Amino acid sequence: MWRSLLLRGSTCFLQVGAPKFPHQRLLFSLRFTPKSYFKPAPAMFMVPLSLPAHLRICRTYKKDTKSSGEFPISPITVTDIKHYLRSKDINFHDGYSCLHIPSIFVDSALRKDSFSLFIDKTTGRFLCTDTLVEGSWEDLQDCLEVMQKDDHDALNPSVLLGYPESEEEQEERDRELKEVQRVWSSSVPLTDVTEEEAQLIKTMFQITKITNATLKKFGVRLFKPTKSLVFPWFGGPDCSLKGVKLISAQITDNDKVTYNEATVPRISTYYNLFGFSLVGRKDTEVVLTGSELDTLAVSQATGLPCVSLPRGVSCLPPILLPYLEQFKRVTLWLGADIRSWESSKIFSRKLGLRRCSLVRPGEFRPCPIEALAEGKNLSRIISTSIPAAHKSIVSFKQLREDVYGELLNKDQVAGVKWTRFPELNRILKGHRKGELTVFTGPTGSGKTTFISELALDLSMQGVNTLWGSFEINNVRLAKIMLTQFAMQRLEDNLEQYDYWADKFEELPLYFMTFHGQQNIKTVLDTMQHAVYLYDINHVIIDNLQFMMGQENLTVDKFAVQDHIIAAFRKFATNSSCHVTLIIHPRKEEDDRELQTASIFGSAKASQEADNVLILQEKKLVTCPGRRSLQVTKNRFDGDVGIFPLDFIKSSLTFSAPVKGKHKFKKPTKSETDDLPGPDAALKKDEVKKEKVSKTTKTKTATASENNQK
Repeated sequence: MWRSLLLRGSTCFLQVGAPKFPHQRLLFSLRFTPKSYFKPAPAMFMVPLSLPAHLRICRTYKKDTKSSGEFPISPITVTDIKHYLRSKDINFHDGYSCLHIPSIFVDSALRKDSFSLFIDKTTGRFLCTDTLVEGSWEDLQDCLEVMQKDDHDALNPSVLLGYPESEEEQEERDRELKEVQRVWSSSVPLTDVTEEEAQLIKTMFQITKITNATLKKFGVRLFKPTKSLVFPWFGGPDCSLKGVKLISAQITDNDKVTYNEATVPRISTYYNLFGFSLVGRKDTEVVLTGSELDTLAVSQATGLPCVSLPRGVSCLPPILLPYLEQFKRVTLWLGADIRSWESSKIFSRKLGLRRCSLVRPGEFRPCPIEALAEGKNLSRIISTSIPAAHKSIVSFKQLREDVYGELLNKDQVAGVKWTRFPELNRILKGHRKGELTVFTGPTGSGKTTFISELALDLSMQGVNTLWGSFEINNVRLAKIMLTQFAMQRLEDNLEQYDYWADKFEELPLYFMTFHGQQNIKTVLDTMQHAVYLYDINHVIIDNLQFMMGQENLTVDKFAVQDHIIAAFRKFATNSSCHVTLIIHPRKEEDDRELQTASIFGSAKASQEADNVLILQEKKLVTCPGRRSLQVTKNRFDGDVGIFPLDFIKSSLTFSAPVKGKHKFKKPTKSETDDLPGPDAALKKDEVKKEKVSKTTKTKTATASENNQK
């Protein structure tokens, strides 16, 4: 839509009332990124006892013109980008994850030999590190067309420097900037506090081995009102203060220390590589850590350039990749748990496998801050890191450490635990990356509602989740999940909507904008793009039948379904991402329970799946235990079983009944396909009815006899 304006010349942008260049995005996003050991405050998920005054004001509904959702962009390949640049006679360098070209936003006389504009090979998005201008591949094409038409050597950076969408957004940016300055000016260097207080702070954050010189070098301060460490974000050509991160310590009931963090600006726009301002232009090696405290430890112990990710091991935003292009070797030391190790392998694909090396977690290789406290040689640990690139065939010698790591950290290997479904933890043990889960249930039994709560549970624990809902639109799905998140009907408590919406917005939830029948290739391209851009760990597809209408590979619908399932299986394995696939069952009689064989189509779905879950519903029964969740396949350790569910309509949530009300049943493999069905329940009901009728007849006869007397 902006092409016509661009072709009139760049001066026309100054005549438009503060427009924002329409960066095309793939997904509507709700973001939240906790660290592996930086847990959100418990109060975040609790119902407020009293709301602030501004939340108690009645809110009037106002429809946003942009709320209809955005459509996915067509995928761009690196070959297309190179071909276009050659057609425009633009020189480029082929980097690790980006193409480098001379910046078109810097005067040609000042460019010299600087290739400071970086184009992401996967998404086509660009960033100029000299002017901080960024945008999509379509934006860059439009700018190059303007330059060619007007015969200009450069464009003014103001053409694409993020204009605010509205006055409210501009006011929010100003408020955030003022808050950054307020926090920074209110904080004091640790060297300015008393020795006793400084020692107490260091003990709280377990940084007693970090010297004052290191803290001063990185500009770490203390925010006294909350006893929080303040880590600055210096960025831009002038290296100005752009944001701060506050980390506070809290002791739990188990006498364990947890860390809570807050960022200004909000986490969705916080793109700080802490420590990057201290990296020299000629440095060719860097250590990438998962936290600011680890960066302090590595820098002090080794003297190597070291930076930390802004959102820990949960995400490596692609916008940061250009800043890491100068390094020929990147060592990833993200932590000492399985999740950090998995993230290291995923991030190395973004950065380029050939230049990355990974510090494998283990007994003698804890996280950097712990290694420093234990007096370990951090330089030796980094020097013994293993290359990220691997061959197609490996020996057990190469796998030995991985096997030992899984045995040592069996609880972490089992995956992320559910908090709302403890019985599911007993069977499946946890939610793991790289698996395919097939979920089915009778029509109208609440499959989407149940899976939305299941995914919400994981998302609240930091699992980046992508929803592909082809049956219901995203607004309705978000409404269901928000109700489940708040555990109440917000229609009856509209004064609390903003409170819960703000909390819900921080969750790492993303939604595909597809609706109705879609082509499988388009969906897979979108999923792959989301995994790269947002480090998605969990994808939900609701449901498979909507994939099949657009496929014309063969007239055999079962072959089409097999092809689609195989594609999702391959995606889950190659992307190290868990895929939950909802499939409608075959039509069964109302008095029969579903089995694995009831899944629509051939046996391909159950064969390829790592987990098979069935939402059972006794349609002819109205008692509270009419629904149950059955696990009929568990490739992780083979456990299967079934447990009852209670549906709470006011909050649209499922929960396990109170203990003693229903007993947990875990059948053997031989019993899995022959579980007691509704027939048994119906017989019991018939016996009860007979007893009631007999009792009623007896009472009636007795009463008539008394009346005659």
